[in-house]
Amino acid sequence: MKNADKILVLGGCRSGKSSHALELAEGMGGRQRVFVATCIPHDDEMQARVDRHRHERSPTWHTLEVPVDLADAIATHSPSADVILIDCLTLWLSNLLMQTQDVNRIRRYIGGLAEAVKSAPHAIILVSNEVGAGIVPDNRLARHYRDLAGWANQSMAAACNRVVWTVAGIPVTIKPPFQSTAP
Repeated sequence: MKNADKILVLGGCRSGKSSHALELAEGMGGRQRVFVATCIPHDDEMQARVDRHRHERSPTWHTLEVPVDLADAIATHSPSADVILIDCLTLWLSNLLMQTQDVNRIRRYIGGLAEAVKSAPHAIILVSNEVGAGIVPDNRLARHYRDLAGWANQSMAAACNRVVWTVAGIPVTIKPPFQSTAP
């Protein structure tokens, strides 16, 4: 893997995307690893998830809790980090929605994040849920959230040179597309 790889790891809940992203990041080598956590635990069960994820990482990781300002975190830490792993974009969108439901403002955050990813001098790995493969939600806020997640995932996929879809713990590279070596 190149030092400036930009990778988006997508999947459904419990698809193995976070584990795969961590494996990718640790396989990149380097000593300066930054884990950017977007989750704000609002209850004991979510705190237990955060704690479990924290224990999965080796002590070589520097963890930042950044619920909203991801572009700033990349700009600040990317010059000195060998790899930045951001987990996850869908929780980040939830945090943004708690601040505002202004679509244009949130889309500016998404655009700013895409630009920060593209301009980062070192590797960036983003984790996000694919939430648009199910039924159309029955309420406005859920539909709004689903649409924002779709826009964010499309923007990050465009900013990244590699996109991996995880299904049942199996990572499948979808960008660049698979090239058959058969004649």
